[in-house]
Amino acid sequence: MNAIIPIHHKIYTLREKQIMLDSDLAELYQVETRVLNQAVKRNIERFPDDFMFQLSEEEYESLRSQIVTLEKGKGQHRKYMPYVFTENGVYMLSAVLKSKIAINVSIEIMRTFTKLREFTLHYNALGKKLIELEHKNNKQFKEVFTILDSLVNDTKKTDEKVMGFIK
Repeated sequence: MNAIIPIHHKIYTLREKQIMLDSDLAELYQVETRVLNQAVKRNIERFPDDFMFQLSEEEYESLRSQIVTLEKGKGQHRKYMPYVFTENGVYMLSAVLKSKIAINVSIEIMRTFTKLREFTLHYNALGKKLIELEHKNNKQFKEVFTILDSLVNDTKKTDEKVMGFIK
């Protein structure tokens, strides 16, 4: 794609799934939200509950509070709660919306989901290694912290000494 699309900022976590809002997808696909939703409704058999679902009012308000950049008035006058799409639902959208833009955007979105998954795996692996290291070297860490504490205390004692003339 020619333009850089900040897709990772449009992926949220809800119901322990990574999702994208219908309005964000419509913006990326360069179609109106209602056009995107109409295309989905015409092909509803392609979108089971684990591909797409409609937000409850509580979920929508919770999501709105997470989206810092959302304008105050934006989304206030919707006739219905937004639909959200999981990674599989986004993939299925490319089969429903057959424009060149939709295909290219879907490819970029799939790459972003893959990168997020890889990042999560690496992050979890790093966290596990740190925990193992801490357990393995716990005694040595305690010794280092004890030495650091004594150095800090010694520094405080020298700082407390009065400088100047005594009468």
